[in-house]
Amino acid sequence: MTAYFIRRLLLVIPTFIGITVMVFTITRFVPGGPIERIISDTRAMQTGQGGSSTQSGQGDGQPLSEEQIQKLKEYYGFDKPVLTSYFLWLGKVLQGDLGKSTRYYDPVWDMIKERIPISLYFGILSLIMIYGVCIPLGMAKAIRHKTGFDNITSIIIFMGYAIPGWVAGVFMLVLFASNHDIFPLGGLVSELFSEMTPVEKIVDIAWHTILPLFSYVIGSFTVMTLLMKNTLMDNLSSDYVRTAIAKGLSFKKAVLNHAMRNSLIPIATSFGNNISIILMGSFLIEKVFNINGMGLLGYESILDRDYPVVMGILVISSLLFMVGNILSDICVAIVDPRVRFK
Repeated sequence: MTAYFIRRLLLVIPTFIGITVMVFTITRFVPGGPIERIISDTRAMQTGQGGSSTQSGQGDGQPLSEEQIQKLKEYYGFDKPVLTSYFLWLGKVLQGDLGKSTRYYDPVWDMIKERIPISLYFGILSLIMIYGVCIPLGMAKAIRHKTGFDNITSIIIFMGYAIPGWVAGVFMLVLFASNHDIFPLGGLVSELFSEMTPVEKIVDIAWHTILPLFSYVIGSFTVMTLLMKNTLMDNLSSDYVRTAIAKGLSFKKAVLNHAMRNSLIPIATSFGNNISIILMGSFLIEKVFNINGMGLLGYESILDRDYPVVMGILVISSLLFMVGNILSDICVAIVDPRVRFK
């Protein structure tokens, strides 16, 4: 099994290179990059000052000369072939340098580092709530199949699945923040947060967390709950569970000691993959609640064509996703001792 995981770790290298080469190449050919933005901003400044681009002596409505454009290409590395630029970028990444933002001129790692704690905070809380509620709820629905409890909870979770998290966030903001002023309109802390006592700070953060957290988890309950329910029902109808009950084992012990562990195998396969989701979050929910997390940073960097930030986020998310796949295999091996990777 050790050799299997070593091979999986080694496969991370070519997979990472393939992902980053593809995205890096796309960013070079997509219009609207930093040079086009500078040209557009320069043209807008000249127009706002009452002049025109044709008066600047460039002709054809071009506010910058060819020499200036060439210097910009050299500055941003667009004067080199794509593969040459990629390996120069990869060499810096291996040294821990993700480059500088072409929009704000700040180091990319510093921009990402500021957002990681916020995304981790909501991601870990969401994961705890999802697994902490879905597993017991799925067990209860499987044991009480076709009862009133099962039918009512099915209606509730399907309603939650049908409503996107950001839509639910907008609805809750209008109802609980705008109309009734129960919760804040957005952000993670209040304006006077620095003047609060430690206890007041904890209460303030919790007060700002409730609505976004509910928006994060509202759509995730259905899949996990039904997966747990259906898997447990299959195991409860299996011969080994019926045999255990026939030999005198109580139904409760048969569920907890036998059927429960096998039912957790499908849940374990997706556990590691949630690591990247935990960190990246949802840019729509972060936009609605004005939360400066990783999802919103990635969304804004794509709109601004801030390619160094896009590539920096891709480096972190792709590595987490690949490591998460390996962790999923480890979780399956822990839950199911019959699994042997070769």
